[in-house]
Amino acid sequence: MANMGTIEQCRRFFAEYVVRVAGAENERLIEAFSCVARERFVGPGPWLVSVGRGYLRTPDDDPRQLYQDILVALDPGATINNGQPTLHACCVDAAGLCLGETVVHVGAGSGYYTAILAQMVGPHGEVVAFEVDAALARRARSNLAACANVGVRAASATEAAIPPCDVMYVNAGVTDPPSAWLDALRIGGRLVFPLTTDSGNGLMLKVTRTGPDRYAARALLYAGFVACVGARRAVTSNSLAAALRCDSIERIRSLRRNTPPDATAWCCGEGWWLSTASPG
Repeated sequence: MANMGTIEQCRRFFAEYVVRVAGAENERLIEAFSCVARERFVGPGPWLVSVGRGYLRTPDDDPRQLYQDILVALDPGATINNGQPTLHACCVDAAGLCLGETVVHVGAGSGYYTAILAQMVGPHGEVVAFEVDAALARRARSNLAACANVGVRAASATEAAIPPCDVMYVNAGVTDPPSAWLDALRIGGRLVFPLTTDSGNGLMLKVTRTGPDRYAARALLYAGFVACVGARRAVTSNSLAAALRCDSIERIRSLRRNTPPDATAWCCGEGWWLSTASPG
């Protein structure tokens, strides 16, 4: 590791790498990844790194090993990881975070990406982080204690009251976005979340509230996530699986609520559906 440079140099190169690979030209996002020390959020090393169906242990506890595009185990027994940096760089960039905005982060884990969101909205913004796993919520609260603009709630975001927000950033797979999440978005607000089948595979979807009852939608990329408790239905999983087999995610244009699906329906859930037509 002697020729890898200082930890600060590794962190800066990592930040540049993951943001550029994600296809973004977002200097504030590069700065956010540069400022947040990943080793503070993944526990002491050596670390377990996801290799698909299992984990590979790092040879030692040098934190410079964490500054790669890898998933690091938080709870290997439950297959809960600190997620892939390039995926999150792409999705955080797509969320279009502005200074001073309010963000709701669902599935905060140990708080690493929460800290990056907090950097993106700045000291006059706010991040409300939900983590249903009590042990992870305690870790997140401790890890984020120095972030004055972050509050951690050890609760399910499918059951708790969701404050009005500019952005919801979700890190657990749902089949049906709860109505409360869509209602919480201010006009112009963005919901970025994994829409996944019961197998865990699916896509990252960005939904933008363009009016009181209008929501634009577009797929960002294919993705897999652990399930979000309380936001899953088998019948919607089947509809999504069929859509993923037979249609392109690039055709998604809008999310419709409380109306019967028509010929433009791409995937249908309970009280909502995705359409290949614009919001109108």
